[in-house]
Amino acid sequence: MGIAVLAMKASVIEMFLVLLLIGTSGTKEVTKKSKKPKFSVPQINCDVKAGKIINPEFIAKCPAGCQDPKYHVYGTDIYASYSSVCGAAVHSWYGDNSGGKILVRKVAGQSGYKGSYSNGIRSLSLPRWRESFIISEGKQKRGVTYPSTLEYSSPKSSVAKADETTKPYQKPTVLLSTTPLPTTTIRVPATTPAEPLSTTAKPWIPLDTTTTTSSTSTITARLQPAGHRIRDTGFRSTAAYTGNPSVTWAHTAGETGSWKPGMVLLDAGSRPNEEFKTRPSEPASKGDPNCKVDLSFLIDGSWSIGKRRFRIQKQFLKDVSQALDIGPAGPLLGIVQYGDNPSMEFNLKTHSDSRDLKAAIEKISQKGGLSNVGRALSFVTKNFFSNANGNRGGAPNVAIVMVDGWPTDKVEEASRLARESGINIFFITIEGAVENEKQNVIEPNFVNKAVCRQNGFYSLNVLSWFSLHKIVQPLVKRVCDTNRLACSKTCLNSADIGFVIDGSSSVGTGNFRTLLQFVANLSKEFEISDTDTRIGAVQYTYEQRLEFGFNKYSTKLDVLNAIKRVNYWSGGTSTGAAIHYALEHLFKNSKPNKRKLMILITDGRSYDDVRVPAMAAHQNGVITYSIGIAWAAQDELEVIATHPTKDHSFFVDEFDDLYRSVPKIIQNICTEFNSQPRN
Repeated sequence: MGIAVLAMKASVIEMFLVLLLIGTSGTKEVTKKSKKPKFSVPQINCDVKAGKIINPEFIAKCPAGCQDPKYHVYGTDIYASYSSVCGAAVHSWYGDNSGGKILVRKVAGQSGYKGSYSNGIRSLSLPRWRESFIISEGKQKRGVTYPSTLEYSSPKSSVAKADETTKPYQKPTVLLSTTPLPTTTIRVPATTPAEPLSTTAKPWIPLDTTTTTSSTSTITARLQPAGHRIRDTGFRSTAAYTGNPSVTWAHTAGETGSWKPGMVLLDAGSRPNEEFKTRPSEPASKGDPNCKVDLSFLIDGSWSIGKRRFRIQKQFLKDVSQALDIGPAGPLLGIVQYGDNPSMEFNLKTHSDSRDLKAAIEKISQKGGLSNVGRALSFVTKNFFSNANGNRGGAPNVAIVMVDGWPTDKVEEASRLARESGINIFFITIEGAVENEKQNVIEPNFVNKAVCRQNGFYSLNVLSWFSLHKIVQPLVKRVCDTNRLACSKTCLNSADIGFVIDGSSSVGTGNFRTLLQFVANLSKEFEISDTDTRIGAVQYTYEQRLEFGFNKYSTKLDVLNAIKRVNYWSGGTSTGAAIHYALEHLFKNSKPNKRKLMILITDGRSYDDVRVPAMAAHQNGVITYSIGIAWAAQDELEVIATHPTKDHSFFVDEFDDLYRSVPKIIQNICTEFNSQPRN
């Protein structure tokens, strides 16, 4: 009996040990299964566009060197899917030129994308696109699983090298009907489970637009370009297309889903009720990069032109826009029509390709009224070339004025203000005044008073409206020759420069002549006229003297001769008082659209305080350069100079060394100008 009990206890213990082993093994297995695999970040190349990647949200690693301008980016903050993913990452500041991880999330297409300059990349503008994406920091969100392998819409995409985890995406199969009519697969909303696709198309019948029953539903389909991916909404159907965009198809009873008449199936960012047409998967044209200008056409809508000539004028505009190759990387064009008063038909950012622009031109209707060209030029100067209207800043501003006969108001003053604002004015005169009509012209020789330069480059005269087409190519060639657009604002033609010259006793007569030669050498570098850069000069000791103001001389030769005639004064050194005097007697007469530059030259420490006058100059927008010689105090030079002082303060040991600093000063003036918004 005891032996039996012992045997039973041994069996129980053995069973317990077996169960314990099984439980431990199961726990290990569960633990092993619950351990998450390590996330592997897929790598992509700089030229990979977001539209080529199917995944709606993913983390990716960019390589170094994606700041290169050849990797195009479209938009700001929200980017068109035609953009380089890694280029957009650098532009958004979530990446840099050394590469790194980023998080990409797809969003809906936008009606427009605005370009901007950020982190060393100039993004471009785009009118609309079917899909967008946003960039954020490349960190995993809690509870979100990101793909370790990216899916691409084409095996020819610019994927990473062999060691990178990528795989090609197979585009949807296009089903062909056994009938002669071609068919294409589209997605449709379903209220019942989707049926398997067949190699034979379902029956379709043309819809009788006079009747609509519950057994039929309207589908307006749109053919997608080759390789275009139709987004999966979880619904299926098939459609046949005859090639006639006016035919609307109806689905017979028994097919998937219930449809409402007129329902349109388009991808994100498309417009409803769009006709059948193939849509390119890439922008048709980015424009001619060799002709990057912002262009305003001022067209004559007066009654004198008549309806027939107005149509000829519109055809001319369409021919010019076609020849220019409009696009965000090239020329952009807007139109102002004038009569009694001007009105903007559309601005620079309304149309970004020649096709859309020509369609818009065709819709322009004639205003009527007089031919008030001067009023139109004033309107363009004040309103047209603004950031809100699409002005790009770095592109030259060009205004082309078309005139039938002659203006009915004066243009000289309005044109001068336009030129001072950096607008290159061209005039096209058609059927000008003949001899017996010249007494009717309000402002004789109005063309030469209006155009940018009186050298024949900016004016075209056409004897007849029916010959207008002959000047399309000559006009385009001139407009695109940006090196000859002399009225565009540059660092050399858009400033009021005031020289403040130390004439104290320590300088001496001989050194004063050397100092004046330095002033002349700097002045020679600028384009001087009443509408370009203007020069003024103040000499100081204990006292101050205005040698000549900004309005005194309007040619470079006159300015250089005036500098030679400055007489040495001799006396003490009150630099602070001289700065205050220059602000009151020189820069108060500066024009609002001019950059104000003060170039102060001294050879010693000031007897008075320079801090307060220097601060007043900076607060009034005067960019101050300080040039010290020999005994000039370095601390005072730095106080006088605009920040950063290393770019605006210079020192030489000898007067004879002044000439060496001319190229550096000009370079710094131009570098600063080019870094600021223009026009």
